Amino acid sequence: MNLPSELTLNKKKEYVSQLREKVENSVAGVVVSYQGISVADDTSLRKELREAGIDYKVVKNTMLRFAVEGTAFADLSNVLEGSTALAVSNEDPIAAAKILAKYADKIDSFELKAGYLDGKVLDAAGIAEIAKLPGKQELLSMLCSALSGNIRGLAVALNAIAEKQGDEAVSA
Repeated sequence: MNLPSELTLNKKKEYVSQLREKVENSVAGVVVSYQGISVADDTSLRKELREAGIDYKVVKNTMLRFAVEGTAFADLSNVLEGSTALAVSNEDPIAAAKILAKYADKIDSFELKAGYLDGKVLDAAGIAEIAKLPGKQELLSMLCSALSGNIRGLAVALNAIAEKQGDEAVSA
């Protein structure tokens, strides 16, 4: 009789260990209450998160509480009540917050609980603020625009100098 419960306990320990590793090795994460989301919205949400490279899973509060215990993310335990899902990003620190905040605005019962970024736990308001920041693609676009504007200005200036020197050479 002890064998099944011992096996179950070992599986749970392994799951908690994997969950801890996932959280500790990610650049950002968001904890949400997914209660009341329709199947269609949930499917759409999961697709959008998957395309952004974000791992999204429903988690048991107890398991996540054990996973963050004794880590920099221990304060996440304060929001672990009710239905809980965890979105973890290994690359883009803003993507999960942006996508989940969009759904939280659209669906009343779907709410941001908390999250983390740069090893710090953020409350729901902090995650909502992060969601307002421009994403990686938007920042790259801004950078390219700024760089091409400067290069274009340099090209015009060099062309004007060359034309002026050409006019002076012809008149001499």
